[in-house]
Amino acid sequence: MSKTTEALEQLRDLPDDELRIALERTRDEQFRIKLGMHTNQVASPAQLRTKRREVAKILTILHARGLGLETQAPAKKAKAKKTKGE
Repeated sequence: MSKTTEALEQLRDLPDDELRIALERTRDEQFRIKLGMHTNQVASPAQLRTKRREVAKILTILHARGLGLETQAPAKKAKAKKTKGE
């Protein structure tokens, strides 16, 4: 699974209140990156694009849940790893 898919699955596993907290945190990080760009302290402008996309993903999930199109993913049980001897 790709990093993007894993990150999206992790977001979908969060309850609504935690998603809203993640949204606030991401928007704060986005603001700090914008501020850093004005003071020439940001190493990579791509960080802003990444945060903007993360905000969009969170908002999309919240909107879909509000419309009833998506629900929080059920908790997954940990898969037992097989050892070489089995």
